[in-house]
Amino acid sequence: MAEGIFRNMTKGDGRIGVIDSAGTGAYHEGCPPDPRTMSVLADNGDSEYDHRARKVGSADFKNFDYVLAMDGENLNDLTRWHRRIVKSSGPHAAPAKVQLFGDFGGQKGEEVIDPYYGARDGFTIAYEQMMRFSRGFIQQVLSAVDTANALDA
Repeated sequence: MAEGIFRNMTKGDGRIGVIDSAGTGAYHEGCPPDPRTMSVLADNGDSEYDHRARKVGSADFKNFDYVLAMDGENLNDLTRWHRRIVKSSGPHAAPAKVQLFGDFGGQKGEEVIDPYYGARDGFTIAYEQMMRFSRGFIQQVLSAVDTANALDA
């Protein structure tokens, strides 16, 4: 869901590169998003989201500027993985910043509660959180990029 929201928010923004989503486990690898995810996205104007689940890979820490976790457990897993890569291959092998996505939502440490085992309203709550996190990310990170570019000019 977060990928779909962020793609929709940044459509046409030349400052954005590749956006992708992956899980720390391969539980649903190759599967499309949960129908409740698609329903909530459609209710909010995004009926074009197309995705197949995949598991995070070591290359993600090299190929992306940010690897964002939805909760503390995933953040811990991703941080450990990132540290192992840096320790064995050096910082050039994993330049991505690993952070909790919720840190961009105005409340440090805010986690997305996995709505998978609950009712549809959990997906609506997750949607609202991820909208807020995405807006915060855009404001904090892209504003910093714009400022740095202006200083370089």
